[in-house]
Amino acid sequence: MEFETLLFEEKDNMGLLTLNRPKTVNALNQKMIEELHALFDFLEANESIRVLILTGAGEKGFCSGMDMKESAAQLFEATPALIYKHQSLASRLFYKMRRIPQPIIAAVHGAASGAGFSFALASDVRIITPQARFNAAYINIGLGGADLASSYFLPRLIGSGRANEFLLTGDFMSAEEAIQLGFASRIVEKENLLDTACEIAGKMASKNPLGLKMTKEAINQNLNAGSLEQALHVENRNQSFLIASMKLGA
Repeated sequence: MEFETLLFEEKDNMGLLTLNRPKTVNALNQKMIEELHALFDFLEANESIRVLILTGAGEKGFCSGMDMKESAAQLFEATPALIYKHQSLASRLFYKMRRIPQPIIAAVHGAASGAGFSFALASDVRIITPQARFNAAYINIGLGGADLASSYFLPRLIGSGRANEFLLTGDFMSAEEAIQLGFASRIVEKENLLDTACEIAGKMASKNPLGLKMTKEAINQNLNAGSLEQALHVENRNQSFLIASMKLGA
């Protein structure tokens, strides 16, 4: 697939997605939103790609957030209905990230602000460099701190107490804090970032594809399970289905 704002490669049942607007620190603009929707729709129906690695081009950072130079004038002159349409289109990306069957590993260097923070939040695993830092920048520009799924994902990852502080202040979470709070699982030097992500992705890709897909699905469903009984039902259903499918395939 060819894109203007993205790079996408497939190798060994793994996909590597690079946000590719380095001059803007990979800021999210309308074209990137459209291209990400197209790619996620492609991945949802793709069975050969089992794991997706998400990273940002350039040395400065992962993603600086929404491209305000491009979108601010358009949005402030738009009608409320058009603003809501644009907001919904952007926010839907983070739903699709959890809906596609491939686990997503975010490989983050430098700043991940605003929408960049949400890309990291919506990923399933986060590998970071010592220079990585994260913030919900929205509140710093006069908007609400809860945007693009940040108020959904962040409390579930680090607990509501610290999540509230980050969302209400717009302060940065350092790489050290990200590790301490369990937001990220590994911290490595930048020269080892993609190799580490590929190593983890390779382990995932070597598993039963259906088992991998159903594990991601179960984790996401059980984040919102109303009870232990509901969570166990999802797990029991999935395991029974997988055992039966293995018997049929034997």
